[in-house]
Amino acid sequence: MEALRLSLRVSFWATLVTLPFGIFVAYALARWRFPGRQVLNGLVHLPLILPPVVTGYLLLLTFGLQGPLGKPLAGLGIVFAFRWTGAALAAGIMAFPLMVRAIRLSIEAVDPKLEQAGATLGASRLMVFATVTLPMIFPGVIAGAILAFAKAMGEFGATITFVSNIPGQTQTLPSAVYAFLQVPGGEAAATRLVIISIIIAMGALLLSEYVGRRVAERVAGS
Repeated sequence: MEALRLSLRVSFWATLVTLPFGIFVAYALARWRFPGRQVLNGLVHLPLILPPVVTGYLLLLTFGLQGPLGKPLAGLGIVFAFRWTGAALAAGIMAFPLMVRAIRLSIEAVDPKLEQAGATLGASRLMVFATVTLPMIFPGVIAGAILAFAKAMGEFGATITFVSNIPGQTQTLPSAVYAFLQVPGGEAAATRLVIISIIIAMGALLLSEYVGRRVAERVAGS
């Protein structure tokens, strides 16, 4: 239960913090044309291609206590390495590509002429996005957030490399399963956690489909 509570906490904050960045990056990739666009697209999807352990090691080098970002942040009292906040950071980075992809597909499905019509009426880009684009892509935003949450719940490689497997501090559900499998007679406990993980993952996928469909129906009706 302790590992489950920590996993829910990590996944919640990983999703909440990355969601605004996910919307911005998805919109930039879907609508803007700028130098380095393909590089940005590659960087966004890089965590899906790299081995998770490599991603975790890069995070450790960057946000460790002696890292280029970790050291000044530690001076401000913000520590990621071997803390639950680091687990949230690793989970958020690993889930980010799925979130961006879902939101980007929703943005690309919106007719640009609708946004142009809002602009011709004198609305600013931000106002057009808030009043025209965002309501229409809201199902994709919800779906992307839920998928990211489910991905964060299952993240293991980057997390254990960056923050280790400390019970009560950084031991999430996948880390707890791994720990039980290293102990003789721990298979039963590992099996229980596996079942819980499957239920949560399937529940998140079904909820994503249901919420996305309901929101789409309401948007279409309005």
